[in-house]
Amino acid sequence: MLEIKNITKTFGEKTALNDLSFTIPEGSVFGLIGSNGSGKSTLLRIISGIYAPDGGCVEINGESTFENPEVKEKCFFIPDFPYFYNNSTVSTLAALYKEMYPSWSEEKYQKLICMFPIGVNDRIINMSKGMQRQAALMLALSTCPKYILLDEIFDGLDPVVRQLIKKLLMEMVAENKTTVIIASHNLRELEDVCDHIGLIHKGGIILEKELDEAKLGIHRVQAVFENELGEGVFKDLNVVNVARQGKMMTLTVKGDGEQIENAIRELKPIYMEMLPLTLEEVFISEMEAVGYDIDNILK
Repeated sequence: MLEIKNITKTFGEKTALNDLSFTIPEGSVFGLIGSNGSGKSTLLRIISGIYAPDGGCVEINGESTFENPEVKEKCFFIPDFPYFYNNSTVSTLAALYKEMYPSWSEEKYQKLICMFPIGVNDRIINMSKGMQRQAALMLALSTCPKYILLDEIFDGLDPVVRQLIKKLLMEMVAENKTTVIIASHNLRELEDVCDHIGLIHKGGIILEKELDEAKLGIHRVQAVFENELGEGVFKDLNVVNVARQGKMMTLTVKGDGEQIENAIRELKPIYMEMLPLTLEEVFISEMEAVGYDIDNILK
């Protein structure tokens, strides 16, 4: 289990993380989402032991990750902009990681070489951004980590490679009970693989739940009414957003699903359907609740 306990981190006068606490279950795929500058990348660097927190601690099975080689060798972190030395190739890094990580699997490494169209003896810094990410991921998966931390891993990858990476991550979770933490703004991709999500904003935690549970309190309803509805008709509902396309209304509403359905049916719609919510809609709804929405931004 990975426990984040009252983490605080500042850079000069800027507070990146403020008394942040939550738990990431073992063997889960955890999506770390949030507004720009919310502290996601900083948190990943603290979890992986790169940064020392100014307050609080991160523990993996009761042990701190900072300056703890035995814990670090079970973790692999791929930052948003992976760093490689000028002459680094996949082959030279594979030889290095084979010495650094006791769990290195030569069999998996050879299998991944066949999957990804990368020249293992080519200089990585000469590759495209997407190919560099693939190289970093090949090496990460070959170390067979118990914890893998990925920052914007889908950025710059084509749809086929994104699907391949999701498949490989799910296989790793099934085979090794690996805990995967992915920070990303690509909520559509996260929705395919994550079973838990954590939403942070301004360095604090807003929401930490299983993905399905996070969607239960928010509902999307499509309805068509014969006549134009007057203002305030939905005043008894906690409506987050209303969109119109012709006579079709799409409402995002917080609350109990059955009560919402009954309230709208009382308005005698010609057509009505309760639809599953996307992770992006959960994100927008929760962020609007803390004042981070397009109307406030435009003001």
